[in-house]
Amino acid sequence: MAASDHTPPLPGETVQMRVARMLRVDHAGEVAARQIYQGQLAVLQQQPQARACMAQIEEMAAKEDAHLAAFDRLLTARRVRPTLLSPLWDAASYGLGAASALLGGRAAMACTAAVEEVICDHYQKQLNDLGTDDPELSEIITQFHADEQAHRETAMAAGAARAPAYRPLSEIIKAGCRIAIKLSERI
Repeated sequence: MAASDHTPPLPGETVQMRVARMLRVDHAGEVAARQIYQGQLAVLQQQPQARACMAQIEEMAAKEDAHLAAFDRLLTARRVRPTLLSPLWDAASYGLGAASALLGGRAAMACTAAVEEVICDHYQKQLNDLGTDDPELSEIITQFHADEQAHRETAMAAGAARAPAYRPLSEIIKAGCRIAIKLSERI
């Protein structure tokens, strides 16, 4: 495995502490995904020309709600606190969803594609890090990884790459996601 495919544990970190970090950030990501889709849907419902992608977004949002429910259960069962940055991520994610949708359905899909690309990479790194340490979490992450990859493929098929300023929009969103992941792991 390449060095970039593995995040070393923090000094003195136990498996339980590392898993708690994973759960905290994954929970934050699912909260953010829900908020992004809510922001997109709030704006897109006002744009008759963009209603075609609303059904796809609603379907992806339902999957994210199921993911969030699973991480809610895991946080409670394992007594892991959510990130303290949740209020910030709620507002920022809703704003990202609304702002991308203001540019139209393709831009909303470009946002989804960018976010899911980072999340797929993130989940793969987590699977590499977990190895056989936590089979339950590995199974959940494997399933969610497949769902997120499907969301990315849906977004690309819906014209994400034809969104206005696709490349810079995508790179900015991906950079923001990577920063949010690092912060949510620790705070």
